[in-house]
Amino acid sequence: MQTEIAFAPLSQIDAELLAVPAVDTQTAKGTDAKPSPVLLADDETVKAATRTVLDSGEFKAGANETLLLHAPAGLAAKRLLIVGLGKQAKATVHSVRNAAGTAVRFAKPRGIRKLVFALPSSETLSAAGPGARAAVEGAFVGDFDPDTYRSDRKDQSIQSFTVAAPAQADRAALEAAFAEGVIVGESQNFARSLVNEPGNKLTPTVLGQRAAEMAKEVGLQCEVYSTDKLHELKMGAFWSVSQGSAEPPALIVMRYEPEGVTDGPVPALVGKGITFDTGGISIKPADNMEKMKYDMAGGAAMIGAMRAITLLKPKVRVLGIVCAAENMPSGTAQKPGDVQTAMSGKTIEIINTDAEGRLVLADGLAYAKQLGATHLIDAATLTGACVVALGMVNAGAFANDDATYAQFDAALGVSGEKFWRLPLGEEYMDMIKSEIGDIKNTGGRWGGAITAAEFLHAFAEDTPWIHLDIAGVAWVEDSKPYIAKGPSGIGVRSILEWVRGFEGASTQTLV
Repeated sequence: MQTEIAFAPLSQIDAELLAVPAVDTQTAKGTDAKPSPVLLADDETVKAATRTVLDSGEFKAGANETLLLHAPAGLAAKRLLIVGLGKQAKATVHSVRNAAGTAVRFAKPRGIRKLVFALPSSETLSAAGPGARAAVEGAFVGDFDPDTYRSDRKDQSIQSFTVAAPAQADRAALEAAFAEGVIVGESQNFARSLVNEPGNKLTPTVLGQRAAEMAKEVGLQCEVYSTDKLHELKMGAFWSVSQGSAEPPALIVMRYEPEGVTDGPVPALVGKGITFDTGGISIKPADNMEKMKYDMAGGAAMIGAMRAITLLKPKVRVLGIVCAAENMPSGTAQKPGDVQTAMSGKTIEIINTDAEGRLVLADGLAYAKQLGATHLIDAATLTGACVVALGMVNAGAFANDDATYAQFDAALGVSGEKFWRLPLGEEYMDMIKSEIGDIKNTGGRWGGAITAAEFLHAFAEDTPWIHLDIAGVAWVEDSKPYIAKGPSGIGVRSILEWVRGFEGASTQTLV
């Protein structure tokens, strides 16, 4: 998709489709309160073209609500699409992101291949560039469709997306933010494309190849190892998951080392990369098992984030580690009751072979520390218990360090992604103590998301660490106006911004 930013008056823009946001300014409450939609555009010709329909009450400016006008009077654009941002008091830059995605998804099935999205005239929604970045991110998210393997697939991709900014805007700030949005949107879609691949197409080996190809393209260091390296590092937990599959595992190690940076924090991104999860000997029910191709979404998020980090060039060294394997039942698969020895030396009693993600992450976290990580963040489609707790709205977040989590929470203000912090505690760790070994890989039904986090905590130990359980939000179950059903790419934006938060701490550079 070609992207650009323009500063021409809206009424003079010649476009197949011009999308302009609107908000509901009604503040009264009660059954008699009627929506009061207002167009967020300074162009008087555009306002005049929409005045009648806005006054009619037909359009209420609800979040992602749309209304199309053909041949709008006085405009060079062939069509004018009004996109609602919802109540004015609640509208944010994240509303702009979704509105841009909504405009793109509105255009795609109608054969419209080029569109212009007008930034809101409201300074709170577009000042200093966040609106421009959010808009282009939303456009990329909206343009993605999962129908890769349909034999009758018709390419409906948007060819050109232009952000129209007010002429008096700070052009340098808008252009810089817009350029960032392109990188972030492309990186999120790269992660989504990985998650979308079926298990027979994206094996652990192929995931490693895709990561290495991306790394070569953007200038990121990447090494991909397999079985011999796992044995050399004594990654018994990671290997135990892969031993039941004919497909070899892949240990993907990415290094971003900006020129001149020699000190400061080294955050490490550790992702679960189970390219297909049958549950192993503790096999899953057949219903919905096909979706288990998405069990590498945490790893995909880390790969996508590393792509964005490399292109945006923050002054902080970053490690990326993805532990990729298939979890399959076979004569060589691990069994409930087995005891495995992790890279750290801790022994793990296997209670349920379907609690495999925490096993690969245990060795990934230990390896990240060995490579010099000072801070850890992991992402995984780890537990159904987190979905029970938070539904398919928020992802779960855990942390052993309040300052590290505060930095992540600040990142959410930029990313717009929804995470909810859940607790840790010794009482939960007690639930996974083993009588035959050091630790069990599951503590039973109650508090399952928390005991899974405490399992990982045992391997992160005292290193500042965040765990993201994205099981409920890594796959969009039903299409929304701004995003298609399928992989969401959750985590890429938030992890990127968390990493950028370390940049100020890396102050010593080569002279």
